[in-house]
Amino acid sequence: MRNRILLVTALLAGCGGGSSATLTPLAKTVAPARHVRHHSVGLGNVLTSNGGEIYGYDVDQNGSDGVLATASNVETFDTSSGQITATFPKKTPPGTSYKVDGIFNGDVALVTRYVVPKGKIYAKRFYNVLNPVTAMKFTGKWTPPIRDVDVLQAGVNQTTSTSALFAIELKKQDKPDIIVTDVGANKINKVIHLDPNTFCGCNAPQFGQDFTTNQAVIALSPDGGRVGGLAPVNILVDLKTGKEKQWNGLNNGPFGSGYVNGLAVDSTTGIAATTTELNAQVEFYNLAQQTATFAQLPCTGPSSQYNSAWGVANDPVNGLFLVSAPIYC
Repeated sequence: MRNRILLVTALLAGCGGGSSATLTPLAKTVAPARHVRHHSVGLGNVLTSNGGEIYGYDVDQNGSDGVLATASNVETFDTSSGQITATFPKKTPPGTSYKVDGIFNGDVALVTRYVVPKGKIYAKRFYNVLNPVTAMKFTGKWTPPIRDVDVLQAGVNQTTSTSALFAIELKKQDKPDIIVTDVGANKINKVIHLDPNTFCGCNAPQFGQDFTTNQAVIALSPDGGRVGGLAPVNILVDLKTGKEKQWNGLNNGPFGSGYVNGLAVDSTTGIAATTTELNAQVEFYNLAQQTATFAQLPCTGPSSQYNSAWGVANDPVNGLFLVSAPIYC
């Protein structure tokens, strides 16, 4: 069964129509004016992968190209037409699969290549780049600074050459790290070793990057996001010094907020948005002041776990956050 990506140019929020996403305005913020390519409102083209289930994708914010991965190949596509432009490799090597980690400054994509050696059950990880994506093929490698490292999340940043990756050390009890790197130049700027008790998988870290202040932004769910549990914790990590600053997030609703399901950062305004599991709310944090406000998703209440949102992405041009709500009124 082939997976699809819906190329959405705009969505209108409201209570009638069963939309699967909503646009939530930034709280009292205005993004600087930039050139915007205008499209008609509504659902765009539907892109269908050639290789089945999709394991990560991204698009070039300054162009019309994108890249996705399936278990058997990597595919580039055109966001204007919704067409696949290239599929490679032509024949997948035995035991090999792929995942797209993201597109970075200069239209450089990072792809994890998993290779399970013959007779083994665990994959080794290798990292390839498309520099640029429009080359429609692997052009080189990215070399991690640590052996047996697994890149889990990338901070969204296509503006500066300094990118941040959240990774774990597989053979060291999954110790968490932030890798500060120039992906296109295959250059490692810094490795920040994080406290494994704080940033463990049990706290479900959600990772972003504020490229204006050169900080990583991490939202954690202490005590497993349990009902009536602790408030989420927000942490800023200076990507030059490794210094951390943390504060508690909002914990609204009769059952509390539960897990932080998604995180996005608007570097032009210094606002981060999170979605939480138990209360169907979107929280907005002023990263400089550590202040907060929130919005209740339309047609929900603070105990509407069934209607809570998952992922969130930022549109800095229009000062919006795009929130995905799989079950929506």
